[in-house]
Amino acid sequence: MDRTAVHLIGLDFGSTTSSALVARARVGHHGVTGRMELESPEIVYRPEPVFTPFRDDGIDADAIDALLDRWFAASGFRPQDFFAGGTIITGLAALRDNATIIARAVGNRIGEAVVATADDPCLESWLAFMGSCSTLSRLHPGRPILNLDIGGGTTNPALGLDGDVSATGCHYIGARHFQVRPGTYRLTSISQQGRALLQSLDLRREVGDVLDEPALAAVLDWYVAALEAVVRGDSTFFATSVGRTHEQVAFPGSTGAAITFSGGVGELLYRHAAGQPLPGTTHFGDLGIDLALRIARSPLLARDLNAMVPEQRGRATVYGLALHSTEVSGTTLFLPDAGVLPLRDLPVVARLPIGAGAAAIGDAIALARRHARGACIQFLGTMPAQDGVKRLGERIARALGHASPLDRPLVLLLEPNLGKTLGNYATDWGRARTSLIVVDEMPDRHAHFANIGRPRDGVVPVSFYGMH
Repeated sequence: MDRTAVHLIGLDFGSTTSSALVARARVGHHGVTGRMELESPEIVYRPEPVFTPFRDDGIDADAIDALLDRWFAASGFRPQDFFAGGTIITGLAALRDNATIIARAVGNRIGEAVVATADDPCLESWLAFMGSCSTLSRLHPGRPILNLDIGGGTTNPALGLDGDVSATGCHYIGARHFQVRPGTYRLTSISQQGRALLQSLDLRREVGDVLDEPALAAVLDWYVAALEAVVRGDSTFFATSVGRTHEQVAFPGSTGAAITFSGGVGELLYRHAAGQPLPGTTHFGDLGIDLALRIARSPLLARDLNAMVPEQRGRATVYGLALHSTEVSGTTLFLPDAGVLPLRDLPVVARLPIGAGAAAIGDAIALARRHARGACIQFLGTMPAQDGVKRLGERIARALGHASPLDRPLVLLLEPNLGKTLGNYATDWGRARTSLIVVDEMPDRHAHFANIGRPRDGVVPVSFYGMH
């Protein structure tokens, strides 16, 4: 297949700021694996982050609409120009009705975009690693890297080796648990986790009070101790009452890994390490600047600060969304009716070895039938023998034939480049009444959900979210 240029978009709405990024990449065969992939990514539009628009305690829906329209107008792209895209909503932006408002605004413009919220923390950790230091990781083969993505509401650690992520976590450690009037330390808001921390430190502070120097030092020291515990994998630190309040997904840690940073606090930290000036006191209305400066004094956390500098820092998540949330199918996919695409929010109900027996396949298909919008089954591994694709197709055909005709999409995600052949065997060469789609050349992404986009030049984009 000739390499075709496509455009991808990433949108990131967080507690403090919101970001957009548009990238251009080429779809082509990998020179070693032969698999279809996105190659030679190039950022073509990346505006400065803006403050996430809140009104009172909620998202300002009109301001979100205006922001999205402004980004599209400035980029010169229309929503239909994008091959794939993703949106992530985290922190305060994901609370209450905020995520619904943002998701609706994005969906009205990019109906096929993945929209992930803070209840998908492992995806955020994975995206931050891929967007920040996947290249750095590949440039240091055999050396594990632990990336700490520190934003307004959470720290999302991810451990990776040779460009692949092996472990993720999420902790409520961030800059905006204590919001203050910019230029001062007078409190304007305290999160649930912030109140629990104050209580554990025996500090009596309320909105309107000033977070004086001793109280500020105590809070920052606890945050740094918590980050060091994340790196060490110290589960006892988070076994306390206040520790449990600050842990969403436990992380195993890795004291031998190189440590990198991303997110808003990470960007400030690298600016400080490079000798660049930082904004004035509490410029962003939170403790981000103070936290970055305190992390820089930790021998453990700051040990690799100058030696291992990732390519993408503050905007790692949005970069990862645009370029790493999407896989490209092979050109031999089985798609009898392209009009059924796009398909959104399909649960991946089973992950089976490619040699799975009839009983396991039957159980997976029975589970898939329960989902009104359709479902995916992922088959992992290479074909065990020359006639393996025929045998697998026949097992699938028998399972499909044991119940009423499949009246909703069933998508099989296959690693080998054999989609059309498997689909023909599974449907008795088109004679069976079924809504079967086979998408090949799909690696295992350990995801709970998938979006299948519209075909373009013989391939389809497949975006994953809900990472294990």
